[in-house]
Amino acid sequence: MITTDHRPNLVAVAVFGEFTLADYKEFEELVNYKIQFEGPVSLLFDLREMAGFTLDVAWEEIKFSRKHAHDFRRVAVLTQDQWLTWSAWISQIFVDAEVLVFDDETEARTWLEATEEPAQ
Repeated sequence: MITTDHRPNLVAVAVFGEFTLADYKEFEELVNYKIQFEGPVSLLFDLREMAGFTLDVAWEEIKFSRKHAHDFRRVAVLTQDQWLTWSAWISQIFVDAEVLVFDDETEARTWLEATEEPAQ
């Protein structure tokens, strides 16, 4: 199950339990809408309560990231899991966005809302 929240140029997603393909499609729909009407967006993934994800979610994430390689400004991942930290680092291969992992939500949101352009 996921919950989503969005503000201008920001989409926040919190995952609870297993991250399913239906959840990911809900996320994709919101992000596609935001990109179409607002341009590049920043993403906040709160994965602290995620129990796991299905293989089809991993595949969908790769396809989505490649399709939108230039549509993300910054991506913050909230987790304390080392595997997810490594996965976030790998995802930088597919997108131009700056991707950072945080364990504190306030720090992640502050970084996402910063006005300076991310380092390229």
